[in-house]
Amino acid sequence: MNGESHPSRPAAWLWLLAGLCYLSAETISAAAFPGYSYASNYVSDLGVPYADVIDGRMLRSGLAWVMNWCGFILDGALFAAASVVAVWLMPRTKVGATSSVKPWAAIFLALALIHSAGTVLVGLVHSGSRELVSGIGQYHVLGAALAILGGNFALIAAAMLARRLGLALAWQRASAALGLFGLGSLALLEFNRIGGAAVLPDGVLERASIYPITAWEIVTGLTLLVAGSKFETAAPAETGAT
Repeated sequence: MNGESHPSRPAAWLWLLAGLCYLSAETISAAAFPGYSYASNYVSDLGVPYADVIDGRMLRSGLAWVMNWCGFILDGALFAAASVVAVWLMPRTKVGATSSVKPWAAIFLALALIHSAGTVLVGLVHSGSRELVSGIGQYHVLGAALAILGGNFALIAAAMLARRLGLALAWQRASAALGLFGLGSLALLEFNRIGGAAVLPDGVLERASIYPITAWEIVTGLTLLVAGSKFETAAPAETGAT
């Protein structure tokens, strides 16, 4: 086993990079957006590449391409790649002459790809008035729903894979808690939208449904890297014992 790398290390770097890309893109884009408010503005406002007014919000994103290509499209692609790699490298279950992944791994991968597809769609179709008038704005809404729902449900499914990834119970509980928190925040955001008494500003609730996914990317990446370091440290000793 000497010289081997932990099989989850490639997925770890991809998830870590995905989370850092999103946070960096959002921070840079918000800094180039005059008067941007994390509380009252939506994340998608950062991706509208022209001056606009939507529901009384002035949209003037000076670096919309950064949010679209790095915060949405690249993040989605990296999350998908990490998920495919992680599931591909998981131990397989033998069924006769063939092998297959566990059902929870397949469910996680399907949800992860739904999240990634939605995230990429959000980056390709903007949320400005031009898109609303042309009729393609509905695809932005669809992409956002797929990204948030798929991502948070993927976190809950991932919690069922802790043992197969060699991760501790604390990571399993954190994954489930983050997913449930994101889904609960989305429910409150929808409650705000249908005319209920505002629980919190929309921008806060939207981010509360997105940030759990970003936090999970970073935490999972770091956790897998630590697990990989322990694996590689133990490998020489195991080799000498055989």
